[in-house]
Amino acid sequence: MIEKRRRKRHGSHIFLITLILTIALGSVVLGCSMIWSVGSPQLVAVKLESQLANLVEDVQAAESVLASAQSAKPVGKYDALLADEALCRQQNIYAKTAASPNETTIVFAGDILFDDHYAVKVKMNQRGRGIEGSISQEMLDVMRSADIFMVNNEFPYSDRGTPTENKKFTFRAKPEYASYLLDMGADIVSLANNHAYDYGKTALLDTLDTLNGIGMPYVGAGRNLEEAIQPVYFIVNDQKIAFVAATQIERTENPDTKEATQNSPGVFRCWNVDKLLEVVANAKQVSDYVIVYIHWGTEATDQLDWAQKDQAVKISNAGADLIIGDHPHVLQQFGYCEDTPVMYSLGNFLFNSKAQDTCLVKLTLDANGFKSLQFIPGRQQDCSVTMLHGTEKERVLSYMRKISPDVTIDGDGFVTKKG
Repeated sequence: MIEKRRRKRHGSHIFLITLILTIALGSVVLGCSMIWSVGSPQLVAVKLESQLANLVEDVQAAESVLASAQSAKPVGKYDALLADEALCRQQNIYAKTAASPNETTIVFAGDILFDDHYAVKVKMNQRGRGIEGSISQEMLDVMRSADIFMVNNEFPYSDRGTPTENKKFTFRAKPEYASYLLDMGADIVSLANNHAYDYGKTALLDTLDTLNGIGMPYVGAGRNLEEAIQPVYFIVNDQKIAFVAATQIERTENPDTKEATQNSPGVFRCWNVDKLLEVVANAKQVSDYVIVYIHWGTEATDQLDWAQKDQAVKISNAGADLIIGDHPHVLQQFGYCEDTPVMYSLGNFLFNSKAQDTCLVKLTLDANGFKSLQFIPGRQQDCSVTMLHGTEKERVLSYMRKISPDVTIDGDGFVTKKG
């Protein structure tokens, strides 16, 4: 459609220029014939010089119109919105330039951890190569080349705070480690998980400041409820894509990970799903595509629990176009709720010392919306992540096919709905 508008405008400019030159040349011819009828050679010369000067001016004007036409950019439906920088800041709207004008790629990864007291960061420090020493170049190429890359940030960034009493695992990373997100190619992180509040309110607030300091958009937590529930929007290729994040975990009335309120910081909790459904529905009204990244499920099993199944349908009905899950720390199935793809758990990505299968999930959108969804098999082992090939890749694809009865997964990992 953009190309059609460009061609139409270009044709109208050519017509205008041709009309100008035709009129100008006709004026010269007519003027010359009138002058010759007078019969004075001197007068003919003066008048002809004047007419030629006017013709030169007309040609220059036509060239200016053509130059303007060639440099003019097509008008996008969100150009006026993007021009209002204050409104974009207020509404968490970011402009992105895609690698291709014809499609937008969005890549998702699961849980990461940069705590010095746990194996992944200990090994990273020993290797001395930062993120390059912990994630293979192939994986990094996919993450960095995505137009948008999203990951679950399963810890706060802070040097302050007190660990949650009686909690088995509490995580915290130094604020300077947030730069690893940039090294990975991350464009947005989810804080909607059960470890963002491990060191209390102070550490969570430090996390928000740290991410703001490096220009990293986040969803799923905030200084108050209004901020915690607010989506992040990216406008790419004249499409507005909404990202919403929330957590079911922990499933108690008084969780360790505090829920944001009107006056206090915390995460966006969705054990009671009503507020999440409202946020998704509102985002759908002002967006072309809505992605929900949700912390849910039961740890260490590929079996879905009832709350995942129940909420997936409701979230889809509210307007979600894609649902991405994490928290179980293992891969879970692909499914569909009507036309909404659901990846129930991405598993760990770079989180602990376990040898286990992992993945990236790549969404591609084109001018019509959804184009494809691809599962890219990986392996977390020895506190690093690599992409799988050959028999190992096929092993993981076969496993995903086995646990995902409602979809077809081809040899390249592309996922389609059966039937």
